Amino acid sequence: MTVEVRFLPDNVTVSATPGEPLLQVAERAGVNIPTGCLMGSCHACEVEIEGQEDTICACISAVPANQSPYVVNLYVDPTW
Repeated sequence: MTVEVRFLPDNVTVSATPGEPLLQVAERAGVNIPTGCLMGSCHACEVEIEGQEDTICACISAVPANQSPYVVNLYVDPTW
């Protein structure tokens, strides 16, 4: 089983395996998600997920099995 992961705003799409780390999927797709601590505490890697109210930290998140396409909206945090 694979999940389609779409990175906005550039509309880059890649297939991923459920449970695969989101940063690994982004790297394979050629998409850069800024990181800091890689533990989820600095929030440098925050991204928005379509259909979810809260942001997630990409460094500690994995591709879910129940949402395809999984749409990740990258935005730039001016403090990073």
